[in-house]
Formats: sequence, C-alpha cells, structure tokens
Amino acid sequence: MNGESYIKDTGHESRVTSHESRKDLRDISFVTIDGETARDFDDAVAVKQLGGGLLRLWVSIADVSHFVKDHSVLDREAYKRSTSVYFPADCLPMLPEQLSNDLCSLKPDVDRLTMTAEMDIDPHGKIVRRDFYSSVIKSRQRMTYTAIKQILAEKDENVRSKYQSLIPDFELMEECFNRLRAQRLARGSIDFDLPEPQIVIDMTGDIENIVKAERHVGHMMIEEFMVAANESVAEFLTKAKVGCVYRVHEHPDSKKLREFGMLLYNLGHHIRIGERVPPGRLARVVQEVRGTPEERLINKSLLRSMAQAVYSAENIGHYGLASQCYCHFTSPIRRYPDLVVHRLLKIALARKNPLLCKEGKGEVDLPHLNPPLTKGRSNLAEIAEHCSRRERIAMEAEREMLKLHVALFMKDKIGEKFDGIISHITKFGFFVELKEYFVEGLVRIESLPFDRYTFDEKSYSLRGKKHKKAYEIGDPVHVVVEEVDIPNREVNFTLA
Repeated sequence: MNGESYIKDTGHESRVTSHESRKDLRDISFVTIDGETARDFDDAVAVKQLGGGLLRLWVSIADVSHFVKDHSVLDREAYKRSTSVYFPADCLPMLPEQLSNDLCSLKPDVDRLTMTAEMDIDPHGKIVRRDFYSSVIKSRQRMTYTAIKQILAEKDENVRSKYQSLIPDFELMEECFNRLRAQRLARGSIDFDLPEPQIVIDMTGDIENIVKAERHVGHMMIEEFMVAANESVAEFLTKAKVGCVYRVHEHPDSKKLREFGMLLYNLGHHIRIGERVPPGRLARVVQEVRGTPEERLINKSLLRSMAQAVYSAENIGHYGLASQCYCHFTSPIRRYPDLVVHRLLKIALARKNPLLCKEGKGEVDLPHLNPPLTKGRSNLAEIAEHCSRRERIAMEAEREMLKLHVALFMKDKIGEKFDGIISHITKFGFFVELKEYFVEGLVRIESLPFDRYTFDEKSYSLRGKKHKKAYEIGDPVHVVVEEVDIPNREVNFTLA
C-alpha cells in the first residue's frame, strides 16, 4: 500500500485539521530554518522575551506519530529503512513524500500538527523550566540558513528589509543561541567544525562545482536549539520511566587516546592526554588548534580516536556533548528513533494527564498506550540496535556517493594544474586540498622527485634522505591531476 492510499483509507486527510486536545500555538511567530533545497521541514522555532531576563524557546516538531501508527504498514517500512539517505542530487526518504514533503512538513501559512518542547532559559543559558505537549502551529516563514546569516552576521539591509517584521524575533533567537551555546561549551561539550564537500548540481543534473559546505550562525543556531530540545525530552522520559531510545556516546578508548596524544605532541601541542580524559580537555584541544594548518588533521584524528555515537535503550550519557542524558527527538520525518521517542513522549504525557487517555479526547488513545513495537525495554534495545546498524549503512552509502561524485567531477581534469595545500601526511604520501575546488587527492611518496622520502613521525612530515627537503602540513604545493580511479573513488596528484 502506498503512502497516498494509506492516508486516504485511514482518514488522515481530514484529521490533519483536528486540533482537539492540542495546545493552539498559531498566534506564535514560528519559522523554519533549513537549507535552500530542503523540502521536509520537520522543526519550527520561536523565541519570546519574558520577565527577569528569561527567554522562552519553543521547538515544535512535526507530529509524524499522528500519521504513522505503530505497527502499521507505513511503520514497518519506516522501521525497515530507519533513516532517510541523502545523496548529492537525490534522497531516499524514510517516509512517503506525501507525508515527508506535505502533510508532516511544517510549510508556511498552513496549520500543522506538532509536538512541542517549551523551555525557559535564564541569562546563564540554563533551562529553568520545561514543558511538553501536542500542539498545532502555523509557520510564518520558510527561512534559509543563508538568509539568517545575511540578517544576523552580515546585516544585509536588503534582506533585513524583506523580513522586517521578523527581525526582532531573529535577534532574540541569536541571544538565546548564544546563551545555550556558552552553557554547553562551559560544561565541556566538544565543538567540532569539520568542513564537508558540497556538490553543486546544475539544472541538467551535472556536477557544476564542489565547494566547502558553510557552517555559520544559521546552522549553529538551529543545532543548538535542537540539542536543547533533545536533552530536555530525554531527561523527561527518564524521569517518567517509560523507556527511551537514547543517543549515547561512550568514553574514548584509552589506547586510541594515547595515540592521539602522541600526534598532538609530534605537532608541537603539549597537552596532557591521560587514561580517562574529561571531554572538556579535548574540547580545549579543538579550540586551541582552530585556525592552524593542522586543525583539520587533528579534528579528524580526534574523531577517529572516539567511539561512534549509537542508539541504546540504556543511558550511558553522551561523551562528545558532555551530556548525561540525550536522545533524538527533532527529526521524526527522517529518523525512526525520533518517531519512537515521540510515541514514548505521548505515553509519558498521557500518564501524567489521564484525561488524554479517554477515547476521542486526544491523540493518545487507549489502544496506543502499549504499542507492540515500543513495549518493553527489550524491544527498545532491539529497535536501538537495528537503527544504529541502518544508520551506519546509510552513512557509508552517503560517503561513497560523495567520493564517487568527486571522482566524476575530476575525471575530465586529468593533466590540469592546480594550487593546493598539504592537508594530511602519511607514510605512503600526502594529501593535497585544492584551492579552486574543495577536493582532496593523494600525492604518492614514490612519485616525489629527486630523492627518497621517509615519514618522520616526530615532526609529522616527509623528509628527503639526500637533500633533506621536507613536506609539512599547511605547505603550499602546485599539483597536476595524474589519475582518477572511478571504481575506487580516488583522485591522485603529482607535483607540478
């Protein structure tokens, strides 16, 4: 059964306008902030100034669980996929587009059903009050990250004039973001900033360019609001004892940390790395190397030394975020664990307010209080393990597709010369990041001219035995595209 027939057959097409038992937030100036090409808007935010220096932040998330009932045909398929997979020119969605891009998407100027996390934040960035409820909103505007940057960072008068009525809201959001971010960093959260390639596709579907993906105030503001909501929901579910699919991140392996400490020492950063390192110490490392030639190498090496974040029915905390309790709540359109968390949140809220359990009086009816897929800790553990596995498969597919697009883009540039800088050095050569395109390729050690080179682990460089010439991270080089291996998704350079 496809998504459209399911929606019509179950009456969801008419029920989307049913707001009984929901808190009406349609008078609040919600906006969505996403990328230019996004079509599934699953989160909307709003901020209001309260007395005593408090700011109230609303994070309203598309109520996907209203449409996708537990153990339905749609639910089983969503569980099987567990995540949407994003490729440069396409998306393999977890849910049918009738839901992801229409009924669930928080498009402007239409009523949409949501689950809301309402948080009051003091001047120090601490959340002093939390509330959760089902709601209905009407987004005022579909904003992009670029427009937010132009408004808040660049103070572009033309853009500010276009969104004049919302400027006070955006400035309050920036203040709220600054408070939350300062509080999170103060507790030791690690703030990675690893740039990723962004494939620019033209109107004909060809690769037009490869650029460095931006990360600025627009992205970071939404990230911060989502972290606050995710953490708040996880804490609420834990106290309610209904179970949770946590997002957990283990402490790094001590052997890998020692190896990372040796890399830091060899690069001239004398920062003590012991057996049990608090995340705040690694956060200081990331901050200290910001803007240095070796920043990208150190960040990548630190990521490799850390465990991968996964889903779990047991709460062991999130090391990277320095959070004792964390889950994913904010993207139920594209992540199955978030959908499960929404269902658990409704169960917790229904137990808190028994009136919601009465048939016809709310979104959580009696048969749905014990859904077969989310009942019991063992089932949550099974869901968590399955979703973690599917996430790894999706991430690997996305990485390989990105590498394939890079190789396809460079295949007709064989023989061309480019300027670049050395971004990483290994015992088999060094990687060069081009200045014209955000593309990285390998210069093999055996291709280096006039000498035999060896890897100097202490200085993290390649050094010639005869002439003593050294290649180090950050050195500018002039390279020629020597080979593009499309099956292996590799780009190889030689020195010009």
